[in-house]
Amino acid sequence: MKHLAFLALALLALLLSACAGGAAAGSADGRLTVVTTTGQIGDTARIVGGDHVRVLSLMGPGTDPHLYVAGISDVDKLRGADVVFYNGLFLEAQMDAVLEQLAERQTVVAVSAGIDPAELLPSAAYADEFDPHIWFDVRLWMQTVEQVRDTLMAVDPAHAADYEANAAAYLAELTELDAYVAAQAARVPEAQRVLITAHDAFNYFGRAYGFEVLGLQGISTASEAGTADVQNLADYIATARIPAIFIESSVPVRNVEAVQAAVRDRGFAVRIGGQLFSDAMGDAGAPEGTYVGMVRYNIDTIVGALLAE
Repeated sequence: MKHLAFLALALLALLLSACAGGAAAGSADGRLTVVTTTGQIGDTARIVGGDHVRVLSLMGPGTDPHLYVAGISDVDKLRGADVVFYNGLFLEAQMDAVLEQLAERQTVVAVSAGIDPAELLPSAAYADEFDPHIWFDVRLWMQTVEQVRDTLMAVDPAHAADYEANAAAYLAELTELDAYVAAQAARVPEAQRVLITAHDAFNYFGRAYGFEVLGLQGISTASEAGTADVQNLADYIATARIPAIFIESSVPVRNVEAVQAAVRDRGFAVRIGGQLFSDAMGDAGAPEGTYVGMVRYNIDTIVGALLAE
């Protein structure tokens, strides 16, 4: 962590010196250059922005945003952006200083900024912070679409009507997605709605769709799971006879496999029910490479494993 902090400070110094020379360049074809941190935000910006934006996402499939440190090429992209969107809520912890400094010169917006704090869950890892994994509650994520829409309309009022229409169509699609997730979740008997994953990323999902959620690691993957964490979770799984646990695309599988082995030592066989997309989406071009596809894949995987389908 000290090494990551040093890199972040070094990049901040580079950004400070670089930004002194000028503002964002934008796209040569007249489109807005939009840089996002995560793929989920990038997907939203592409849909709402439509033909009027060129979107670059810093974090690709399998990337852990809790540990991500911006490289020199990322700083160049950020400097060239007309708009920068990031999640906020301490998700991009190693980039906070860079984003704060950039905001003094460019349009830098946390997509979570418009969410009422009363709708946010507290962070178990950081005092006075909130759980950043807001995309797992589709209704909550819809508010970030509105934030992206409003920002683009303010920066580029000439195309405000298009941004508004694109956002309206996407919000309608997300309303249908929320109903789909709720209907799938309802297929699982209430007593069986227990979701156990590599880290504590699914609390908004659990609140919205009626699941008890347990993670081996905390909200941030910067925290390490110890032997006691593994043993305690294994005790719970074996006692409650939980049929399946899940790995995550952006978190190493070894800890979940250790839990599976510890459960086996207790005389119960728990399956790994599949891989979920948590902090990062799937590959570009795959259904899971979009927010809607990722959410559908996750709920189908969870329900299928818990019902042993």
